[in-house]
Amino acid sequence: MTPSETATGAVPRLFALIRALADAPSEGSRVTQLAKSVGLTQATVHRLLQSLMAEGVVEQDPLSKLYRLGVDFFALAARAGNPGDLRTLCRPALLRLCGSLGDTIFLLVRSGFDAVCLDRSEGPFPIRSFSGDIGGRIALGVGQGAMAILAFLPEAEREEVIRFNLSRVREYGVFDEVYLRTEIEQVRKSGYAGRNTGLLEGMAGVAVPILDREGRAVAALSVGTISDRLNPERMPTVVSLLKREAEAIGPKIHPFDSTLRRPAQRLSGAAT
Repeated sequence: MTPSETATGAVPRLFALIRALADAPSEGSRVTQLAKSVGLTQATVHRLLQSLMAEGVVEQDPLSKLYRLGVDFFALAARAGNPGDLRTLCRPALLRLCGSLGDTIFLLVRSGFDAVCLDRSEGPFPIRSFSGDIGGRIALGVGQGAMAILAFLPEAEREEVIRFNLSRVREYGVFDEVYLRTEIEQVRKSGYAGRNTGLLEGMAGVAVPILDREGRAVAALSVGTISDRLNPERMPTVVSLLKREAEAIGPKIHPFDSTLRRPAQRLSGAAT
């Protein structure tokens, strides 16, 4: 076998091993487990791991001797960026929903303890919303989109946000901790946040979370409309359309999309 053939054959093995490490538990995996996963001998897997460690993309815990992807691997992936950011990815869905429903559609993304309006597609009915125009910011838990994100955060993060935001949401006059937690549980049970009437008189809204590949809520699709247009008969149709689009978007989200870390940087050229 020539050196070029050997190198070519090694590439699929290296990537198979990287994928196996990505699927391994967070604490890492043993050589025996990795060898079984990729269908190679332990000696071959050990040799490949040593090569990857030399490049800094794999590390071995000195105590447990388990192997896992290293920080340099994630840094490399982050520098690679994303060929299509979240706003670009979601724009067709916003246009479809706006065209199908005839209502204003919002894309909100989490930013720390807040939700930021990353994009919107305007319907024919004049509405008011908490986040307002593109770039508007609202505390997680206020409004349907921000509530949908909050409800589907991992429990530890959700609790931290509730503790931090409780005094902020109280400024809207009708929130207390019992109310907020009751709302969160209802949203988690139904899979969406929706009210025919809310804190903005005459306005109604419904939102669903956009979950990434880890099942973490990173954004939300939200409908804003007048109360008469979101009656009990129409609500299931609206929710179904929102969920279908959100479920299609989730698996396509790039885990290192800068939009998810610094949404404000993606708004400078955003059109209304």
